[in-house]
Amino acid sequence: MIILVEARELVVDGFVSLFKREGVCISGLAPEEFIAWFSALSQGDLNAIEGVLIGDCPQRQAIGAMVKARTLAPLFALQDMHRLEDTLRLLDAGFDDVLRKPVHVREILARMCRVRGFRAAVSAEPVRALVRVFLDGREPEVAGRTLDLPRRERRILEVLFVNAGRRITKAQLFAAVYGMDEEAAEETVIESHVSKLRRKLREALGFDPIDSQRFLGYCWQMPDARGAIPAPLPPVSHAQAASA
Repeated sequence: MIILVEARELVVDGFVSLFKREGVCISGLAPEEFIAWFSALSQGDLNAIEGVLIGDCPQRQAIGAMVKARTLAPLFALQDMHRLEDTLRLLDAGFDDVLRKPVHVREILARMCRVRGFRAAVSAEPVRALVRVFLDGREPEVAGRTLDLPRRERRILEVLFVNAGRRITKAQLFAAVYGMDEEAAEETVIESHVSKLRRKLREALGFDPIDSQRFLGYCWQMPDARGAIPAPLPPVSHAQAASA
């Protein structure tokens, strides 16, 4: 999921609409709401964050420091006006990029994709050879061919792919596909989307790269250089979550 920290509801509504047009859900939180929400997240939920955008607000650098301390998700600042001193200060503070509005959603997604560098997902050569996921609206490439996917299946693939080796729960996938505040659908619809996605991947790859465990969620797994599939990282315990 992508999070926008912004106090102005009109700005939040505008970004939510623009991101949805690209098939991506973004959730907007006021600075105080974000601080309370983010502080309570477990490590497992932190892993599901794909990026954080922070608009102009007095707490911006403090919020940025919180984000950098707990997650490797791309951290971007959004500026209403270009101010060189502010840009340099934010970059020095650890922000990955500073963008001046208006900025196209696809540019934001492409920049986030570059920052992440597919850290976990493309660390092994077999992954690069077999699967390419772009995160900027383009269809993925599987086994050398473009794989046309419905918007929600593509979003699920993106979330699992960039979190390769980690369990992602149905609730986390639901938030990425439908948004945190969406109540029109049930989490059970995720099972249907994942089932269809797995069938298509199996047909293209000859094996199923998505591991499923009841109550624990889903995990993207690909064979290593020896053809072995590594075991997923263990779920975060309550004690670890509390101390995170």
